[in-house]
Amino acid sequence: MKAAAFTPTGIRFANIEKRYGNLYALRRVSLEIRAGECVAFAGRNGSGKTTLLRIAARLVRASAGKVDFVASDRQETDSAAPAGFVAHATMVYDELTAEENLLLFAKLQGIAEPGSRAAALLEEVGLSERRKSLVRTFSRGMRQRVAIARALLNEPSVLLLDEPATGLDPDGITWLANTLERMRDAGRTILMSLHGESEISALASRAVRLDAGSVVADTRTGSDMHGILSFAGA
Repeated sequence: MKAAAFTPTGIRFANIEKRYGNLYALRRVSLEIRAGECVAFAGRNGSGKTTLLRIAARLVRASAGKVDFVASDRQETDSAAPAGFVAHATMVYDELTAEENLLLFAKLQGIAEPGSRAAALLEEVGLSERRKSLVRTFSRGMRQRVAIARALLNEPSVLLLDEPATGLDPDGITWLANTLERMRDAGRTILMSLHGESEISALASRAVRLDAGSVVADTRTGSDMHGILSFAGA
């Protein structure tokens, strides 16, 4: 699909904390993500990767700190920047068809010509022939493709991806890598949590490792990309 015009947008995390009672999921995380960066978050389960992405997606409220989307052309914060989010769980509706899932979210987001947009994305993700099938009949990988298509509906300037290759077969992973490469090369900002080095992690221009809710390594400050990403698979 032809990429739509968009405003390059970065993200600023300022002293983000997330507490669940006495448990800290995130501890004063501060990161500046430049517009157009492709950032891989690495770390063991429970390190805070998913929580940070969910806070950026406005699905979870931080206990302290602030997240701003920064539009590069105006150098000002924009809390309404369009972002697409793919969670570890697909969160698609089983009793709707693939097409109905996309139409529902397209209409909720006020997307122009929702039918055309849904059809184009189903073609893009290789599900055009199954567009009328109920999602409950889909494999895990097919459900993941629907979830990715949903995240791309609003042609986002920022993509937030929590282990986006989950459930995808080798062809699906190659398709996802090609899609993310196009978006990255077009200047869109991508944040993704990953486990280990892969075809997807090879797209990253920067890697950040979290441990116990804190940033402990960042290639921007001199850490080794391979070291961070290989640690993610430990």
